[in-house]
Amino acid sequence: MMKLGFDKWIIVITVTTAALLQTIDSSIVNVTLNQMMGNLGASLGDISWVVTGYAAASAVMITMSGWLSAKLGRKNYFAASIILFTIASVFCGLSTNVWELVFFRVVQGIGGGGLLTTAQSILIQTFPKEDLGLANAIFGMGVIIGPSIGPTLGGYITDHLSWSWVFYINIPFGILATFLTFSYITEPSEPIPAGKMDWLALVLLVVGIGGLQIILEKGHEEDWFDSNFITVMTILAVVGLLGFIWRQLIVKIPILDLKLLAQRRFAVANLFNFILGFGLFASVFIIPVFCQTILGFTASQTGLLLMPGSIMTGIMMLVVGVVMRKNIMSPIWYAAIGFALFVGFCYDLSSLSLTTGPHDFFWPLMIRGIGMGLIFIPLMTITVADLEPAKMPQGSALSSMVRQLGGTFGTAIMTTYISTRTVFHTNRLADNLSIYNPISAERLKQYTALFMSKGDALVTATEKAYKMLYGSVVRQALVLTYSDTFLIIGAFFLLCLPLLLLFVGGKKIEASEHAEMMME
Repeated sequence: MMKLGFDKWIIVITVTTAALLQTIDSSIVNVTLNQMMGNLGASLGDISWVVTGYAAASAVMITMSGWLSAKLGRKNYFAASIILFTIASVFCGLSTNVWELVFFRVVQGIGGGGLLTTAQSILIQTFPKEDLGLANAIFGMGVIIGPSIGPTLGGYITDHLSWSWVFYINIPFGILATFLTFSYITEPSEPIPAGKMDWLALVLLVVGIGGLQIILEKGHEEDWFDSNFITVMTILAVVGLLGFIWRQLIVKIPILDLKLLAQRRFAVANLFNFILGFGLFASVFIIPVFCQTILGFTASQTGLLLMPGSIMTGIMMLVVGVVMRKNIMSPIWYAAIGFALFVGFCYDLSSLSLTTGPHDFFWPLMIRGIGMGLIFIPLMTITVADLEPAKMPQGSALSSMVRQLGGTFGTAIMTTYISTRTVFHTNRLADNLSIYNPISAERLKQYTALFMSKGDALVTATEKAYKMLYGSVVRQALVLTYSDTFLIIGAFFLLCLPLLLLFVGGKKIEASEHAEMMME
């Protein structure tokens, strides 16, 4: 039902507020991870679940949001999602150990997973075509602003209050969005029939994704397949994922229409979506942890560090959305330039050192921001270009889920890689720690003299000197590890560039038509 007068613009404010809850929360947590690790006594592997648990739950909910919206009513489902997200935020802030926090982050992801897609459908239902472009532009700016201000806001809150407040800040916005939803949003005049939910497929999907996530996160700690636990999780993951695929191919109304992957360009586009999620999530997880644990930046400094690049992404998305309408070149070329810039960003950050300062991050992060802005809308355009209009909602849902899973698995894989690579570099550098190595011997002598000058006996001073020397080795090993990590992420993006040739051929992609659709 179309709204008239000022009420329709209040609905824009309502859905934008709800979207900000989800988009800010997806980035605000990253700059607080170091404080969470210290406060909750968690390792890097443990704390990564705070990010991946939320993302995995959101990915699953993307598949269910259409059915739940039809079953409960769009207004009721939207309000319930906001309420669940807000309540989970309270309990996230009250968590006293890392696994409590992970559990409530999963609940938060269940609430947040359907907010963006439902918000967009509300706008389409509310606005006539002549006003929809402006409404979506306002909504789009809200979606862009969230990731831009999230790290800076999170850093300021963490430094001046505590990490818990990055969750408590959701409460007033959640209450406001809930009130406005019940007051102004209405149900469609012609409700969409809910159909039948394939609960077996949903269970298989949750088991498959959950099992694979546990394998990636815990495999290294449990010594992989020497552990019965990892072996069982592997069996569950394989059965769950293969069972889900089988189920989607035989039912009349699948949760996700996997048959769409038979179309070459759609399948290749989703490979790119997975790699995009992998690199995007992994990099925004790694940079704050490195800056705070290795370089000693505060949370506020880290947030400010990330802000210009995020703003650049938003600006470039708007510019690309306008330029693509002019059909100057194929969306494939925009995406190619974006992927190449992301490779450059990773290469720049592969030369990290203990003397790296904030200025060393500025241009690499700006390059990343430009690259991301060049990738998003063109890749969305390429993804749905060959689909029939009736299949586009299913195609968009599948690609969104693939991108979320890329981020979830990317963060888990890179966390495991950091753990194993740190051990490798530490052992390699420690081999050079010997009294017979002139450099090590001289450094040990200096440290010993330092502690003796503070009143320690020779034996105590020597013991402290060895610990200090080993600590330096570990820090250097971590620097080398994070440098290697950026090289690995960059390599994934570099390997994707030749695959762009697979988009050549078939129906010409009309950038203007699809850019209009994406912006509206």
